[in-house]
Amino acid sequence: MTLVESSVRGASATTPKTSTLVASLLLALAALSWSGNHIIARYIGGHAVPSWSLNVARWVIVAALTALFGWPALRRDWPVIARHWRVLLFLGAVGGGFFGALQYVGLRYTGALNMGVMNSVAPALIALASFVIFRDAVRWVQIVGICISLSGVVAIVSKLDVDILRNFAFNGGDLIIVLNMALWAVYSACLRLKPAMAMSSFLFAVAVSSVVVTLPFAALEFEQGELLAFDVMTVGAAIYAAVISSILAYICWGRGIDTLGVARAGSFLHLVPLFGALLATTLLGEQLGLHHLVGFGLILAGVTLAVRGPPPKPRA
Repeated sequence: MTLVESSVRGASATTPKTSTLVASLLLALAALSWSGNHIIARYIGGHAVPSWSLNVARWVIVAALTALFGWPALRRDWPVIARHWRVLLFLGAVGGGFFGALQYVGLRYTGALNMGVMNSVAPALIALASFVIFRDAVRWVQIVGICISLSGVVAIVSKLDVDILRNFAFNGGDLIIVLNMALWAVYSACLRLKPAMAMSSFLFAVAVSSVVVTLPFAALEFEQGELLAFDVMTVGAAIYAAVISSILAYICWGRGIDTLGVARAGSFLHLVPLFGALLATTLLGEQLGLHHLVGFGLILAGVTLAVRGPPPKPRA
């Protein structure tokens, strides 16, 4: 059995239970993986990369790796994929194809401050999506925890400067990011619809679906002269996005939701700007300020509060 096959399995009755602590660590690892993707985007800033083409390249790599290392499981799960292809196409399109591409598109038109603020609404959108679609209850302690961690995000991105918040303005890129967070909320809430299969098989189905729905947009970019350069920066960004931000992060995120429930897991997305600030100070040489320390404390307190309580009861 390969590493990809044995790492985690789908939502089946035979899936071993994960403790709250382990699930929290997996969700934190997913947040760290995504914050690393933001650091790479800032590092290669100004290096023109077609958004849809990069997203297609990312999911092609994911499909190739999961097929290569998870072939026995994929062959075994193929009848399940064929039977549930509509659900898998929906999850892949929402949580992989359009979510991944629109993130790159939004980054073209918005700044770091706006990106942090817009991303911070994701936990609330996840709780809202799970309630609207599946009537999941959200406990008050989770709402309070989300609000506290949200205040930590605001502290970091505003640098504790009221003038920065006062001059905050929306633009088209912000609306794209909010739409993107709404797509991720729907994907996270609907992960419970995932059929029982090996995680490598599920990621393969998501990757293929992502390529299918976004390939026409990449073709349009190509016709407009936006070409994907095969240089070190572009290839490195695509490999990181595929292996770390997709395979590793999606496995950790899915397993964390299985254990903690979608509402409590959503609060861990507030760790993304926290880890991003830590990585920026260590890798990019940015200065650590008081606003970082205040934000770190609020985010950690809010996330700790949000994961308290008994595991969520499954609903029909």
